[in-house]
Amino acid sequence: MRKGITFLSGVAMSALLMLPVPVTAAPHANTVVAVVNGEEITIGHMILSRATLPAQYQQLPADVLYNAILDQLIQQTALKQALHGEVPHYIELSLENESRSLLAAEVIETVMRKATTEEDLLAAYDAEYSDGDGGDEFNASHILVETEEEAQIVKLELDAGANFATLAQEKSTGPSGPSGGELGWFGKGRMVPEFEEAVLKLKSGEVSDPIQTQFGWHVIILNERRKTSAPEFEAVREDLATKLQNEAVEARVNELTTSAEIERPEVEDLDPAILQNLDLVRN
Repeated sequence: MRKGITFLSGVAMSALLMLPVPVTAAPHANTVVAVVNGEEITIGHMILSRATLPAQYQQLPADVLYNAILDQLIQQTALKQALHGEVPHYIELSLENESRSLLAAEVIETVMRKATTEEDLLAAYDAEYSDGDGGDEFNASHILVETEEEAQIVKLELDAGANFATLAQEKSTGPSGPSGGELGWFGKGRMVPEFEEAVLKLKSGEVSDPIQTQFGWHVIILNERRKTSAPEFEAVREDLATKLQNEAVEARVNELTTSAEIERPEVEDLDPAILQNLDLVRN
């Protein structure tokens, strides 16, 4: 044996080789990347900081972003610590609002996700289009005027035999007036509710009584009605998902607010304009 060198026996060497090699865990959300006066900054903090950056900054190289975000978080942590734990009231309120909003959004996301499984979507498609019918489409024209009196006069002239397209060109204030009031083909949900309701009651060639919408007073003629074939599932998947999500969210919100114990104390001399007074939360 040479001095200063220790040789292991074959058995000892074999035993050493059989010892487990420590495994270094892959970085994860809780991996600490910096510590500022005992306060940890993790990869999770950095991930969420990057996610809120404007799109143009998110296009920067990964190493550039990594260093910039870490430097910013270190600086922000040091600045925050300068308050020695004292949090201004308006910041407390802002944090409460932000937390409330994020948690509510999480519940909504969960509701929306559960409402749009493949089975739910297929069931909604079958319920809507099981008869192979895509619903009615309508071809209509209208004459739009400002007052009910004007609309009544238009209706009287049409009843007396006036040509609808000619009268629309002469009197309609809508953008379709120059083309004789023609609106082309449209399905349910494309027009404002009052207009659609009137169209649904008409037979082909029939003229409506004057009806009022947010745009003014209309006299409508239904030129033609036709059936459409059911669309392919993939063509309406997104629309079905949106409908199911909206219904599920509305139902869940109603359920929770109805079952919640809610109080709204009356506050004397409360002027709604008080919400503009930021000084109240900065004092």
